[in-house]
Amino acid sequence: MTDVLQHIPAISFEFFPPKTDEMERNLWQAISRLAPLHPRFVSVTYGAGGSTRERTHSTIARILRETSLTPAAHLTCVDAPCADVDDVVERYHEIGVRHIVALRGDPTSGLGGAYTPHPQGYRSSADLVASIKRKHPDIDVTVSAYPEKHPESASFDADLDMLQAKVDAGATRAITQFFFDNDLYFRYLDRVRARGIDIPIVPGILPVQNFKQASSFATRAGATVPDWLAKQFEGLDDDPDTRKLVAATMAAGQVHKLAKHGVDTFHFYTMNRADLVFAISHLLGLRPQAAQKAA
Repeated sequence: MTDVLQHIPAISFEFFPPKTDEMERNLWQAISRLAPLHPRFVSVTYGAGGSTRERTHSTIARILRETSLTPAAHLTCVDAPCADVDDVVERYHEIGVRHIVALRGDPTSGLGGAYTPHPQGYRSSADLVASIKRKHPDIDVTVSAYPEKHPESASFDADLDMLQAKVDAGATRAITQFFFDNDLYFRYLDRVRARGIDIPIVPGILPVQNFKQASSFATRAGATVPDWLAKQFEGLDDDPDTRKLVAATMAAGQVHKLAKHGVDTFHFYTMNRADLVFAISHLLGLRPQAAQKAA
């Protein structure tokens, strides 16, 4: 990993809305630390069934008000009529948001449960994308992509049909579910390009802050945790300092190898923590820039 990359990649970060005052402080410490790296955008997630709707909105509004960052608001259509979802989009547009990450969202029973559209709601993320673009053509819409296919998709072909539908509806980029084996991403990219889908497919990277937690995420999301990765964290349950060093090494190696194979954009799932993501960005060649207006 000592080779210097020819081109410094572009990056973006994902945060989640805080539930407590302490979590609020942690989030803004992370934003302040990462803002000087000049990400292309920072996204803020949206809880199942819109459960964090107001917290997501207030976090986005504060990012717009207090930083120079470009926020992207996550939005789902689970358990909500079209009118309610449209109202959320309208509120974002009014405060200056011009980037939405449009997702169907997980069933309210949790991943693995059956998804049932709201009787007056959008039936799929493609329908949501089409509506956003129809009402607000100036909003940039990002969607999700699944290197190991969505857990509910019957096949890779069906999964790619849905991605194609989202692109046809107006999506301009896709961010992948996290993965730990780069071959999964490259095989997926080959499938996507073979279908004639040419939007950027940005790899979503999850630095492993906590291996047990990451394994649980992966199980619910249908992502594979390779045996070799599990072995790297063996015996470190009660050794957070070493765990952090191993996590930084693993994630930095993953993104560096992707970059060496031509990947020029990365999206980091920060878990509202800056340390690992900042270190990985540094190893990719990114440096803080002065005069960044931060929180």
